[in-house]
Amino acid sequence: MTGPGYQPRRWHHFPAINQARPDGLLASGGDLSCDCLLQAYCQGIFPWNAPGEPLLWWSPDPRCLLFPQNLHLSRRLAKTLRSQSFRFSLDLAFDACITACATSGERAGDSWLTDEMQQAYRRLHQLGFAHSVECWEHGELVGGLYGLAIGRCFCGESMFHRRRDASRMALAVLARLLQRLDYSFIDCQLVTEHLLRHGATAVPRSTFLQLLADCRLSAGSWILPGPLPPAGWLDVGLLLAGDSQAPRTFPIMVA
Repeated sequence: MTGPGYQPRRWHHFPAINQARPDGLLASGGDLSCDCLLQAYCQGIFPWNAPGEPLLWWSPDPRCLLFPQNLHLSRRLAKTLRSQSFRFSLDLAFDACITACATSGERAGDSWLTDEMQQAYRRLHQLGFAHSVECWEHGELVGGLYGLAIGRCFCGESMFHRRRDASRMALAVLARLLQRLDYSFIDCQLVTEHLLRHGATAVPRSTFLQLLADCRLSAGSWILPGPLPPAGWLDVGLLLAGDSQAPRTFPIMVA
């Protein structure tokens, strides 16, 4: 990728957002090219369909957003994070993380995250837009999540866990990292009680689109990747420290 970001070769035209159905379905068809996906996310649209269905595009109302500073971190979870029983990394196992998101637990063999969808996000990872946070225990990948960093917005896509709270801890680590880097919000897409309990907020789609427009997603015809550290191990102690104790530097350990 040369220049300040990614410059689409072809522009895709989605229906106006206000044409979405009450359940959020906006359109069907199209493709999973980097051009199409990045333009969709920049407009507040994301793909989601069951295996065997046509490619579907959604923009639900309301929208579920997690503002990083609003993350609710329980005492038990904070204690587990500080215990150093788990290690956390950024982008050290993107392929394994997205595969686990598609195949872990009840999703095995029946996930919206099809092989074609996984390959599309792997291409975005190579371009510097898709990222993963991984949770490790004794060298084993036990949880994690992935999504897209565009401008100052992180679009959360999927998570998995093989140990209790592993995906929740990965989300907490991501939120603290994004807070330190001045991201506006994590787009959690669909409102769930689980996310609301962790500090997420349901906002009207119109409000979401206004916030999205302020996230510096593009410069001219270039779509801008969000600023994140290079792949490496995350210093969770630094991330959990108060602002008075931790400078705003990339919290990566050289280990």
